[in-house]
Order: sequence, then C-alpha cells, then structure tokens
Amino acid sequence: MTKFQAEIDVMPKKEILDPQGKAVTGSMKNLGLAEIQNIRIGKHITLEIEAENAQVAHAKVDEACKNLLANLIMESYTFTIAQV
Repeated sequence: MTKFQAEIDVMPKKEILDPQGKAVTGSMKNLGLAEIQNIRIGKHITLEIEAENAQVAHAKVDEACKNLLANLIMESYTFTIAQV
C-alpha cells in the first residue's frame, strides 16, 4: 500500500448565489480595492489515503467527494493527488 495526499477544492457552482463571496466583494470597495470583483468563497480539504496505486486513490477520493465532501446540487469540486 502507498500513501497519497489529496488536495480538494469545493466551490459553489457559478449559477448559485454566493452570499459570503458577495459580502467580501463589497468589503473590498471599503478597503480601497474596488478593482477586486466577483469573489467566490469555497472550502479546501486535505486528506491522506492509503491505496494500491494512484488510480485507486483517485477513485476513492472522487467517491468521497461525490458522497460526502461536496453537495453536488450546489457545489463542484476539483482535486489533485500526490504520493507522500
């Protein structure tokens, strides 16, 4: 078995309203940073997994994202896997 680390980013889908991102975008103007716009806020997840190979690790992480880590109705996800 080999140990892998996954770096997962979960973000609201583009068609979904992101109230936290909108609030932060509005605050940028107050900081004199009006040129920063369209902020979207999500979550970053790291995890370690033991698997036979990178392909198996990828499949397991994808399953975890689909079934628990991301709400596929409102969020999308991407991830990378590296051997540690």
